[in-house]
Amino acid sequence: IRAAAISTPRLDKMPGMFFSANPKDLKGTDQSLLDDKTQKRRPKTFGMDVKAYLRSMIPHLESGMKSSKSKDILSADEVMQWSQSLEKLLANQTGQDVFGNFLKSEFSEENIEFWLACEDYKKTESDLLRCKAEKIYKAFVHSDAAKQINIDFHTRESTAKKIKAPTLTCFDEAQKVIYTLMEKDSYPRFLKSNIYLNLLNDLQANSLK
Repeated sequence: IRAAAISTPRLDKMPGMFFSANPKDLKGTDQSLLDDKTQKRRPKTFGMDVKAYLRSMIPHLESGMKSSKSKDILSADEVMQWSQSLEKLLANQTGQDVFGNFLKSEFSEENIEFWLACEDYKKTESDLLRCKAEKIYKAFVHSDAAKQINIDFHTRESTAKKIKAPTLTCFDEAQKVIYTLMEKDSYPRFLKSNIYLNLLNDLQANSLK
């Protein structure tokens, strides 16, 4: 009799959450996911079952992700600090992941993806600037970009001119526009969303145990 092979889901391939950690660091957590029915499909909206979904994810957030302060465990205090400003939220690696997941639920994940791409671009060595600038422009800024960001015509045209002789600051204007858009629009909704409030409540409850 041949034993049937069990396909173990890979955390780095799971939809619905952004994992910045190396999948090797999450070794040993796969089996627990097999027992969790909520992991078999991603909820289409963050509705009634989001609390159970987030609760099931918290152990993996704690064990598999490190914040910008290099803590091993995501704390309620850290999550509370996310409500102080968008800057605080984006300065935290896990904050980026959770906010990105929220934006994905609103079909606007291109905003944080562009912002992060700009942050990475600023660290680029001079001989790679042109190549990287063209990739970012084609992916997010060009009028036919698959993940086109919502910026005004002037900013789009100005950015197009700047990448012809790329510098580390050629995306700064567009990045500022997108940051302001997230700050005024998506960020306030994120703080009132189930994905944020339930994560905070669950972490606070865990801290009391």
